[in-house]
Amino acid sequence: MPAIKKEPKSIQLVYETEGGAMYHGSIEQFLQSSLGHGLRGEAQLIFTSPPFPLNRKKKYGNKMGTDYLEWLANLARPLGDLLTEDGSLVVELGNAWVPGEPVMSTLALEALLKILKEGGFHLCQQFVAYNPARLPSPAQWVNVDRIRVKDAYTNVWWMSRTTRPKASNRKVLIPYSPSMKKLLERQDYNAGRRPSEHKIGERSFLTDHGGAIPPNVLKVSNTISTDPYRAYCNDKGLKLHPARMAPELAEFFIKFLTDKNDLVIDPFGGSNTTGAAAEDLERQWISVELKHEYIEGSKGRFLQNEREAAAA
Repeated sequence: MPAIKKEPKSIQLVYETEGGAMYHGSIEQFLQSSLGHGLRGEAQLIFTSPPFPLNRKKKYGNKMGTDYLEWLANLARPLGDLLTEDGSLVVELGNAWVPGEPVMSTLALEALLKILKEGGFHLCQQFVAYNPARLPSPAQWVNVDRIRVKDAYTNVWWMSRTTRPKASNRKVLIPYSPSMKKLLERQDYNAGRRPSEHKIGERSFLTDHGGAIPPNVLKVSNTISTDPYRAYCNDKGLKLHPARMAPELAEFFIKFLTDKNDLVIDPFGGSNTTGAAAEDLERQWISVELKHEYIEGSKGRFLQNEREAAAA
């Protein structure tokens, strides 16, 4: 990993940990800096959640409409240049609704197509991040008029400039179901052709692989009220980031698409969920965030690591 440099005229190093560094600045400033140029071809994973294409301004600085599409299109290629030859870009995009109407906007899908086209990416797989505890929205159509159900998911798009990026689902296995555990114990099941016309061999499911392959629907939650980040912000009188990423989402893709000591970059760092997950998983990381107040709050994600290091 190249040496981390301070860029006072564009981006500014705010803090470092054993595994990475958090910078204050815009994504454009980062890409144009000597640090950004020096990192070309170094990142195994860019994992990020850019401001969603909402139809009204939020405090965390979202862009709207065609401005959003043009902005993402201009970022796609330089972000891709940061990746290794088999590196991945994973982007979480939320849903948008047409202003004043109970119909969805196509902005998020148009944004995806812009990234793919302008960045020269292949679409590896679509994931859905499902949060059952998400508050009912859009409020007017769900709570007031009662003509829609609540919007409880975001799309997460995995892309790469190669059709075979580095990935291993063996690193993200989930526990077997009780029925599968019983099947492995008795080493017997009903083989043969299924109504779907799939043919199940006599020994296809008799090997214990240590867990089941997960689906592309990931159940997440960011509603924990006692996590170190929230406690730190409350103690310091800092504003909580209003659109925090679920930690388990970052952890999943970092495990799935990188190895120990690989570099993970988040160009829209926010409260630095990505950096904290990368640090815990022994990856190198760099995060960039435009709003200094969010960077200050993100320091709370690393307090436990500092205490453990001091105790050792």
